[in-house]
Amino acid sequence: MLPPLPERMRPRNLDEYCGQGHLVGPGCILRNMIQNGNLSSFILWGPPGVGKTSLARIVASSLGREFHTLSAVSSGVKDVREVIEKARAEVSSVFSPKGAPILFIDEIHRFNKAQQDALLGAVEEGTVILIGATTENPSFEVINPLLSRCQVFVLKPLEPEDLEALLNRALKEDEILKHRKIDVRETGAMFRYSGGDARKLLNILEIVVDSAAPGNEVVIDNRMVESCLQSNTARYDKGGEMHYDIISAFIKSIRGSDPNAAVYYLARMLDGGEDPVFIARRLCISASEDIGLANPNAMLLANACFQTVTSIGMPEARIPLAEATIYLASSPKSNSAYMAVNNALAVARETQAESVPLYLRNAPTGLMEKLGYGDGYKYAHDYPGHFTDLEFMPEKLSGTVFYEPGENRHEDILKSYLKSCWPKYYK
Repeated sequence: MLPPLPERMRPRNLDEYCGQGHLVGPGCILRNMIQNGNLSSFILWGPPGVGKTSLARIVASSLGREFHTLSAVSSGVKDVREVIEKARAEVSSVFSPKGAPILFIDEIHRFNKAQQDALLGAVEEGTVILIGATTENPSFEVINPLLSRCQVFVLKPLEPEDLEALLNRALKEDEILKHRKIDVRETGAMFRYSGGDARKLLNILEIVVDSAAPGNEVVIDNRMVESCLQSNTARYDKGGEMHYDIISAFIKSIRGSDPNAAVYYLARMLDGGEDPVFIARRLCISASEDIGLANPNAMLLANACFQTVTSIGMPEARIPLAEATIYLASSPKSNSAYMAVNNALAVARETQAESVPLYLRNAPTGLMEKLGYGDGYKYAHDYPGHFTDLEFMPEKLSGTVFYEPGENRHEDILKSYLKSCWPKYYK
């Protein structure tokens, strides 16, 4: 039984490799590393299907190095140590100029700290050259001592021209496809569904070709591809890097008052299967952090959106989410409350020992009253304008200002009131 098309089309050298020109193009770092034979440990970070495993194999075969592979999903510390011992034996028994064996670890981000620690000595000594592959940000998932001993190379989703080259090579060189009559009239749907993933593209091609009767000419256009696939295989990993990138762009678009970009990123998340309750929570945060006192109604609407989304679920939840998103993005902005509490927290951490003034303390017992608790407190409602000029801060913090009103209609009203109460603090 033949392996699937992506495996049959796995590149054997850099000439067959598609994409990542910034790493393997003429004069670029990985190509130079291979040509010079000066190989050091590195980590390949990128989305699925962009050639991480293929590139590791090409590096090993181009340099004639022994190649060991481990999967972080199924391997433990014992497996790591066994491979390292085997590599040590190979280095000590072979006196050729090949160099240290290569240890390729797929999904290295799944290794725990103990497993990663087991690699440190061998990598530092040069017993093995480590090539790790990960879809997750290595700065979060790989321990610092190991990360400092490896270069990190970022791989990107394949561009349309890369996908085109891969498609053409598959049609011309694959042992099955080259014997079929295949007329590719449109590539838009294939490229869109693949999302820059070479493996997805080849799987789609194989599905489309297999849907036609053997011996018949296969005419590939967008409509045919869509009918074969029937559902959009959007590239969105709810637990991965894409998740954080999209939600970051969503919140920053709201903060930047761009409702069009904000609703676009909302649609990306919903189409990718993101939890609508998670999105609603982030809208509540944005309403308080970025809109704040410039439009207090924003928090009310965001909270109403959260409750509605929790109650009705998808697909109807997309409508209140869109309403809240557009409203927040179109609202005036102020982070004055956000800055006030952050500044107050910073000071509070340094002044935990400061005493509350006695006149602000309650006196529920006779002893406390005798000690002066509550003595001198002025009840604001007993004074004109419901205000009395009483110091509420601890003595050493007298006059400290945390809240600086923003420049907007709502906070102009607040500032006017505060100026009437505290003219020495608010000019």
